[in-house]
Amino acid sequence: MKKLFIGNLSSDTSEQELQALFSEFGTVRSSRLVTDVFSGRCKGFGFIEMEGHEARAAIAGLNGREFHGKPLKVNFETPKPRRSRRR
Repeated sequence: MKKLFIGNLSSDTSEQELQALFSEFGTVRSSRLVTDVFSGRCKGFGFIEMEGHEARAAIAGLNGREFHGKPLKVNFETPKPRRSRRR
């Protein structure tokens, strides 16, 4: 299972639209659209989980593709390095 980062999303994007877009390349196991707590609108990015070969196909087919008037940025999620806690 691979987790993909999707960036440069329009604030009008819905989770259903995102799932439909990625389902062209395989089965979407899970999806999460990051939304603003007050307005409920998309903050411009989200995450999708797919099988490895399907995820690679989605990256190849969707990275740079225009969606709601903006070019998508699609790649494998890279975990942020943990920051040490200083006291």
